[in-house]
Amino acid sequence: MARYVPERADDFVFENNLVAGRFYGKALEGNPTSPGIDIWVKLPGSLVADQWYKGAMEDPDYYHHDHGGKDCYKVAVSLGGGASAPLVDGKLCYPATNYRSFDMLEEGSEKVVFVLHYPAWQASDSISVSLDKKVTVLPDTHFCEVEDTYTFTGAESLTIAAGVNRHPAQETLSEECLAPGIYALWEHASDQSIEPEDGMLGVAVVVPGAGEAVVTPDGIHGICTREIRSGEPFLYKFGSCWSKGGPESAEAWFNMVREQL
Repeated sequence: MARYVPERADDFVFENNLVAGRFYGKALEGNPTSPGIDIWVKLPGSLVADQWYKGAMEDPDYYHHDHGGKDCYKVAVSLGGGASAPLVDGKLCYPATNYRSFDMLEEGSEKVVFVLHYPAWQASDSISVSLDKKVTVLPDTHFCEVEDTYTFTGAESLTIAAGVNRHPAQETLSEECLAPGIYALWEHASDQSIEPEDGMLGVAVVVPGAGEAVVTPDGIHGICTREIRSGEPFLYKFGSCWSKGGPESAEAWFNMVREQL
């Protein structure tokens, strides 16, 4: 499933039987304004997002408590669990707003496809860029497929980075995998402010055609990059897992990630 959530700050939520997450909408701008993907962990099986949002209407921290899964991933202003952004002069240039509109392209039990629209912003003094983010959610997989279309002026091409927040401030990182077209990590929960966590999180991006993954100089992100022209699709996948729902080890998670290339 995937849907706009007007009852909760313009979130846009997505989910299959293994993973769930959300993108931030207009009502959250400034708290935060971020393209980052907020990963939710859960046990395999049923869809839970609607239940969690309903619970949050009475208790705003409902989905920060474990109800067979929870929101325990800190995004802040970052790529979160697998967003992308232009990389200009070594700096990630985030959109100036959260997503502002959306289109549902397919909506069924075997596939959900939606597009989130980010209005034009200045990636530099001379480069104006906008983003249409197309996400495909399929059942029985820990990964979502993404087709990001950046339209820009002021440059013949742009380097785009898809990546994952490494949470250096929370010191959560346990193991990481850097390979051509792959950045994956295995970490403790990144936000333990509500209740103690158990289990580990796996998060990854897979970018066909990208070179070796790198860690940004500030240590915040692991990224994979590829150069595109205006209007050329930037294709990749992002994925996540919870050790309580499987896979249960870094090695098993990294092997699953490698199979996505």
